[in-house]
Amino acid sequence: MPIAAPLPSLERLARLVEQNVRQRTNSVIYGLRVQVQDGQLVISGRTSSYYHKQLISHAALDAAEEASIRNDVEVC
Repeated sequence: MPIAAPLPSLERLARLVEQNVRQRTNSVIYGLRVQVQDGQLVISGRTSSYYHKQLISHAALDAAEEASIRNDVEVC
């Protein structure tokens, strides 16, 4: 019987989410940070359009498995 692998820590998951966001959005976000706050992943930074903010959300959700995500990216 195979042993189940432990779930990745939120900090490790934050790094994976950050990497996926950078790859999938071609770095259209400035000052990208993915942090763990109160048991959820919080994405912050700045981008130039709401479309890019939506891309960031989708890239994060794809990488985050079942973790809770908050997108605090500022559009300016």
